[in-house]
Amino acid sequence: MISNRKMVVVTRKTRLEELKQKYCTLGQAKFYIEHLGESFTDYEEENHLYTKVINIAVDYLKTISRVQLLERSVLSTYLFSPDDIVIVIGQDGLVANTLKYLNGQPVIAINPMPSVYEGKLLPFLIGELKDIVLQTLSGAVTTDNISMAEVNTNLGQTLLAVNDIFIGPKTHSSARYTLSINEQHEEQSSSGVIISTGLGSTGWFKSILAGARGIAKQPIQDELTNGFPWASPYLYYSVREPFPSIKTGCELVFGQISNQSGFSMASKMPENGVIFSDGIEQDAIEFNAGVVAYISMSSRVGHLIKKE
Repeated sequence: MISNRKMVVVTRKTRLEELKQKYCTLGQAKFYIEHLGESFTDYEEENHLYTKVINIAVDYLKTISRVQLLERSVLSTYLFSPDDIVIVIGQDGLVANTLKYLNGQPVIAINPMPSVYEGKLLPFLIGELKDIVLQTLSGAVTTDNISMAEVNTNLGQTLLAVNDIFIGPKTHSSARYTLSINEQHEEQSSSGVIISTGLGSTGWFKSILAGARGIAKQPIQDELTNGFPWASPYLYYSVREPFPSIKTGCELVFGQISNQSGFSMASKMPENGVIFSDGIEQDAIEFNAGVVAYISMSSRVGHLIKKE
């Protein structure tokens, strides 16, 4: 052992493991998939490759330090130590899911299947793990700083977001609320509001711009269509499908949010209102009548180690 710093390896269940969990046995899972005309071999090969990369990583890391293997579902309950080094092995979304539960710990993101995952947040391959871990231990690395968004409600609830925040209805229905920004206020009815960080600006936010461009048949904020910087000190909000009526307006439907903007949303829904971040509905906050959500930049910043 050459380091006292703990290595936390973050993984997620493969599709094969999820099928086994759902159908109790691999035999039943295979029957179901093949009954639908799909190839079960794809699931098996993916599971084999992913498991192989995890085993290679853990076997090496155990030779230099203590190792903790952590599955995604327990991230929210795990207490990270300040000097932990976090190694994420999986898809881009797993990196984002992990960052929101950290507080300054460096993240090494490994792409286990470069032929499958695009890997914008996964700069390293498993063969590069040894070098980048040793460089991290010696302090010879640089990081991309990842800005985060934060929700605080008038009831004292807090939620962090690495990619985006959704505020709206739980189901396919309309949300009613008052949106406030820069001392302007508007009562709205829509299918919800998306607030995006720089990291999330090439995801859900990008699809919103693409849809708006397709409807308008003209360029919309050309400088935003490829996203904005991960470390941006601002967010962008977009109201989905705003409905104009006698009581509801459509003026404050898109714009930039800074910590000086005073962005908030006050629910006017008796039930079924929700706030969640990064697509994780399990951590949702209720957004029903009487709840006011205040959106701002978080003081917490993620640190994703860069490939030089």
